[in-house]
Amino acid sequence: MITDSFIFLEKVGDKVEQNIWSSGISNWDSFLRAKSIKGMSMHRKLYYNRKILNARKALYSFNSGYFLDLIPQSEMWRLYNFFKEDAVFLDIETTGLGKENDITVVGLYDGISTKIMIKGINLDFNALKKELQKYKLIVTFNGASFDLPFIEKTCPGLLPNIPNFDVKSITGRLGLKGGLKEIEKTLGIKRTHAIEKFYGGDALTLWRMYRATGDDYYLNLLVDYNEHDIINLKILAEHCVKKMKELLNGNLGAKALPRHACLEYDP
Repeated sequence: MITDSFIFLEKVGDKVEQNIWSSGISNWDSFLRAKSIKGMSMHRKLYYNRKILNARKALYSFNSGYFLDLIPQSEMWRLYNFFKEDAVFLDIETTGLGKENDITVVGLYDGISTKIMIKGINLDFNALKKELQKYKLIVTFNGASFDLPFIEKTCPGLLPNIPNFDVKSITGRLGLKGGLKEIEKTLGIKRTHAIEKFYGGDALTLWRMYRATGDDYYLNLLVDYNEHDIINLKILAEHCVKKMKELLNGNLGAKALPRHACLEYDP
């Protein structure tokens, strides 16, 4: 999807991108092949050519960090299909938002296997930093607002310089309301019976019960809860990316301008 996108170009927003597509320019290659584009000055066309060539070089060098400052957070989903084999699904559990806040569990899922790091057992921030260096994209739910800032505050410099696809940034646009658990129910995504009714606050309760009693029963429930978060996040991410692509294609079909219409990025 990223190679069909022009949103990373200066002065190109949703409307302009739709106009580019409706003019017959569907991807980077067709943009570069076009000798001219109606409504666009040759100076701007050549400038965009250079920007697209730079983006293509970065993309096929798997330099996902190149797009960090070029693509708005709400559009990071466009990187998913290209980098999904090198993406990590991340979710953390914490002791809360008070002065003594801390990370209790870090869950990582590469699409095949999970890795759960637990405070006091196997959570080593140096090992976590090394693990995250393997990936090109971090996928979260509300991670741009919570998980990643929390990690950065707790352990500055731990996170790699790669994009974060925060799935929550697009769920509302798709009519999916609520948090991860509510959306799972809407889409029929299941959890095990033991944790199907758990919500965010229950993770903290489980952690406190484990610390108070030392009973692994509570820790195992917490791990199971976190593991479902990251595994189900992949299902949700792929559903949302597919629907966003369909939505953009649908908008193009419904609102495409006539071929002779001017593209509104140059006076």
